[in-house]
Amino acid sequence: MAGTEPYENALGAIPGAHPYPRTSRYHDAEIGVHRQADGTEVRYTKRRLLPPLDQQETQDHTVGAGERPDVLAQHYFGDPAQWWRIADANPVLDPRELTDEAGRTIELPEAGGGHRGV
Repeated sequence: MAGTEPYENALGAIPGAHPYPRTSRYHDAEIGVHRQADGTEVRYTKRRLLPPLDQQETQDHTVGAGERPDVLAQHYFGDPAQWWRIADANPVLDPRELTDEAGRTIELPEAGGGHRGV
């Protein structure tokens, strides 16, 4: 369509609009603005700091051969895009570490618990 702005540009014009959907891990993250020397403003997502999950909020899962975080998210949460919730519940830097070794036990957050605060 002629004259239609891309999604990202349209949000930038709305004061207080958040660029991430409610299901995104960054939805509650604070958006910062960096002003460059020439006056150009650059928006960025500030770092998320996560408190530890209480053991009562998780369940153990033993990784099977060939499993992936997105497949586990589909199975447990009904949405493969929610793989980040599993990554947040485990002490890994790379989400691929979650399922790269069959037999490994990982933590799964409660399905209805939403995501943790930032």
